Amino acid sequence: MGISWSEEEYEEYKVKTRSKPKKKSKYRNKKVTIDEITFDSKKEANYYLKLKLLKQAGEIKDFGLQEKFVLQEGFTKNGERHRPITYYADFIIDNLDGSTDVVDVKGMETQVFKIKKKLFEYKYPDLSLKIIK
Repeated sequence: MGISWSEEEYEEYKVKTRSKPKKKSKYRNKKVTIDEITFDSKKEANYYLKLKLLKQAGEIKDFGLQEKFVLQEGFTKNGERHRPITYYADFIIDNLDGSTDVVDVKGMETQVFKIKKKLFEYKYPDLSLKIIK
């Protein structure tokens, strides 16, 4: 014996089963778009605006977004391929004195981030990794 639905009931069922409720962010951050760039949080967007002002005022040379750092190269062992471990910095700041700061804007530091931070500090001793909370 099959289910007997009117066309309207069936259409309502299809809509309910297809549309999933919007997932809330794990850390309750809200994405923000500024200058056609989408940031993971308001805090990160505000830091971007601060860097724009610092550059306009001539207090920093330049800055970049989402630069990739390879923390461990990929490799193959016993026929199994292991992908590289990477870290994407929120911001890279070129200072007037020639130094470079790597900045990560965090609401909270996860265990994964703490491990990646240690790997970063080991592999890139000439760079300064700053955490903005």
